[in-house]
Amino acid sequence: MDSIFRGSLDGRRGRWLAWLDSLFIDHALFRLVWTNLHTVLPGRLYRSNHPTPGRLARLTRQLGLKSVVNLRGPTQSGSDALLRESAGQLGLVLLDAPLSSRSPEREDLLRLIRILREAEEPVLLHCKSGADRSGFAAALYLILREGMPVARARHQLSWRFGHWRGGASGILDLILERYAEEGEGRTDLEAWVAARYDRPSFTALQQGRSRRLLRLLDDRVLRRE
Repeated sequence: MDSIFRGSLDGRRGRWLAWLDSLFIDHALFRLVWTNLHTVLPGRLYRSNHPTPGRLARLTRQLGLKSVVNLRGPTQSGSDALLRESAGQLGLVLLDAPLSSRSPEREDLLRLIRILREAEEPVLLHCKSGADRSGFAAALYLILREGMPVARARHQLSWRFGHWRGGASGILDLILERYAEEGEGRTDLEAWVAARYDRPSFTALQQGRSRRLLRLLDDRVLRRE
């Protein structure tokens, strides 16, 4: 179903449409009770699904958040408009790093890397469900700012958070695997992505090694972004 939100929170009707769009079309109804919130680095780094305004306010008070990395990017949805308004009211720096979980573009990966290097802590990483892109970004953060080995950092991509490598989103695992094989300890991650990541070939390789049932689940049921 297409968005019913018209882009403006002005007036009761605009706000009402934003909430209807968020709750029932963007599935925020589930996110009212399911947060997929996890602490990656206490006092520094957290990950979750798309937070509602009330939850973002609570997290900001409890965790002292300074910035939010939005892995969905501007979506023109009710959820997006409400998040931006809430972040502004709370004084948070909202950093847009739109990324596809199934076939990320090289420039999007490079933008995300640059944002993760500079984001002010404590920082919250969020995507739609908190399963794929949030886990991948958390892994990159640990590699870039903590110097954590890829083998440990990639645990952020796990079925425990709702991610499975056998689906289309397993391309995120593949990127980390290839960097570990070809560049870790020798080449900076950003330089490796710029030189070695090729979206069509990585996408084709992941499609060949993924399971059809999980791809259908990603694409048709969960509709991973």
